[in-house]
Amino acid sequence: MPKYLLKVNYNANGVKGVMKEGGSGRREAATQLIESLGGKLESFYFAWGDVDVYAVADMPDAASAASAALAVSAGGGASCSTVVLLEAEEIDQATQKSADYRPPGA
Repeated sequence: MPKYLLKVNYNANGVKGVMKEGGSGRREAATQLIESLGGKLESFYFAWGDVDVYAVADMPDAASAASAALAVSAGGGASCSTVVLLEAEEIDQATQKSADYRPPGA
């Protein structure tokens, strides 16, 4: 299954929710969300800095990953951006493809 990194940022309402139910409550909510879409939550970490939560999930497809991100953002307590994670073997495959590309100004 493809892997995705979900980067979550809480707004003031989301922080209030974390304060109320704790970090494990939010991890459980993330697990429920991902599993409801046929995926599996691999990891869930709170962080300091530009991003509040980093979660890695195996998802059946890009539409399922997008649905998870949309659900988080539509909930009103956080925003979510998604990054596709590629394995080394997938990059190996990419290097074997021939792409016809002309750089700017060439």
